[in-house]
Amino acid sequence: MKLLRLKITDPEGFRSLPYDFEHNFRTEWSLQEELANLDGFAPFVCAGPNGSGKSNLLEVLGTIFFQLEILRVRRSFLPEALQDETLDFSPVSFELDYLIRVPTEYRGPNSPVWARVNIRKNASESVRFHWENQSDFDTDLNEIFTGGYADMLLPQYVLGYSSGENEILSLPFFKLRFVQFDEYCNALTRQLPYPGHPETRMAYLDNSFSQAILLCNLLFLDEDNFQPFREDVGIEALQEFRIILRRSIELQPEQLAAFASEDESLNQLPEDIVKSNPALHAETDDLGNLRYRLNLLQLLEGDEKSSLIVSALRRCATLSYVDDDTDTLILDYRVDEATKEAFHENFNGSPLALFQAFQVLLTLNLYAVSNALKSDLYTSTSHYVSETVPTLASDERIIRFKHFYFRKQGVEKPMLLKELSDGEHQLLHSLGLCVLFRDTNCLFLLDEPETHFNPNWRASFITRLRQCLQNAGDARQEMLITTHTPFLISDSKPDKVLVFSKDKASGAVSISHPEYNTLGASINKITMNTFGKRETIGGHAQALLDDLRKRFDAGNEEKGALITEIHQQLGDSVEKLLLIKAILDGDQPDNGEVQG
Repeated sequence: MKLLRLKITDPEGFRSLPYDFEHNFRTEWSLQEELANLDGFAPFVCAGPNGSGKSNLLEVLGTIFFQLEILRVRRSFLPEALQDETLDFSPVSFELDYLIRVPTEYRGPNSPVWARVNIRKNASESVRFHWENQSDFDTDLNEIFTGGYADMLLPQYVLGYSSGENEILSLPFFKLRFVQFDEYCNALTRQLPYPGHPETRMAYLDNSFSQAILLCNLLFLDEDNFQPFREDVGIEALQEFRIILRRSIELQPEQLAAFASEDESLNQLPEDIVKSNPALHAETDDLGNLRYRLNLLQLLEGDEKSSLIVSALRRCATLSYVDDDTDTLILDYRVDEATKEAFHENFNGSPLALFQAFQVLLTLNLYAVSNALKSDLYTSTSHYVSETVPTLASDERIIRFKHFYFRKQGVEKPMLLKELSDGEHQLLHSLGLCVLFRDTNCLFLLDEPETHFNPNWRASFITRLRQCLQNAGDARQEMLITTHTPFLISDSKPDKVLVFSKDKASGAVSISHPEYNTLGASINKITMNTFGKRETIGGHAQALLDDLRKRFDAGNEEKGALITEIHQQLGDSVEKLLLIKAILDGDQPDNGEVQG
């Protein structure tokens, strides 16, 4: 997809984006040039000082697509707390325009490749779509979803990631993660068919998904596409790993009521409820007490020929067994070409299909969250909702990965994944999710994905992204990255750099493009123009330099001795050279500002 325009028409605005905030991502001229000259992937780089509102742009896009996704999945399954059609989420009114590449199966011989989509929402009114393609039409959501147009007009996926504690960005994604959990549990409770993948198409891929992301890539990537992972982190090959699946959890007797027949929920005896649902069973403990257990994986298990998730994972395993004492399935994988071929055969040759299987299983780790807490979360506007969600001990999780060993360049023995540094984890995570979704029309919202990188990795990050997304075929991804890294700006054209500033009096955010050519611009120039940092040295060193300047200004110092002291105290810098030049010339030194 290609974003065109966003306007906030909510009288309350959205976060620091005020009422009537409007941003045009592309001019008509730049759009036509981009469509005519597809020279590779290029993200929008959102830059500016801390607190300037960069993340708010990602947040409002996330919340808008959250609203659309809630309306879309309401036709299949939605928790009761979100079924109220009068709910108005912030922003209550907005305008969003974008281009989306129409899937091949929806295009005729002479159909345009791109559809222009205009979405409008007014307070207390339903969303309306205007679609410009072969013939313009204006319609409401009911026709969009019942007429089968959703796959054409909406991005296939909206993906969020934040390296920090930006829970405002994660909140809509977090809610939909619980929708995915409730969707599965509703099917399990009622013994309904389950598709085996999340119905919602928004995913917040935080660190809890890192192992799954890397596994899927290492099992499926060919040699050429493996290069971005090898060049920086030095990963050579996956050696082995273990998947541990906890099949069942204990239920309290009062929880059985949720599994009763709807017309007999007040009359069914516990033993009848257990008999009516194959996911339930009763057992007697050592003290003679009757206990009830729920097999959370029941809809994901099948016989050895089944295509269900757990059955497929089991067929790919080198060794599998069940620990009867804990009702835990252990799957061990010794990775060789046969193992990789087994994953290809069982997951349709797609790393994304495998990842979505892991998504389902990882979502089941939310089982400990109460219904009351989920209801509160679904309508919450809190910035810190995840603090209220229980954190499970390792052995209480439905799925966990262990013994994740791989070969690394320059290291004699196989390494555990957890031995990598924070920066290595972050790079593998960022690049890995791009590779997983590169064949889809998706929107990436990445909040400071390079915070733990060294300067060299920051300088090459755009190059790595382009490598990962260079062979995307018909897919055209859109990506917004917030950053404080000048290197990302230096690798971007001015029309792809969004410089944020915030009015100190009103707090309102504005966005502009740099007035100079950023592509290939020096780091000093970018730092000065974008972040207001005119000096090239640290604050403490600058204070020492200022003190030496004051001593020179006082006129009581011998020039040679003062220059010697400057050399002894400070390393080489432009500021130091300017001061020494001023001393030698006998002139008043300037302010030490460095021009780009």
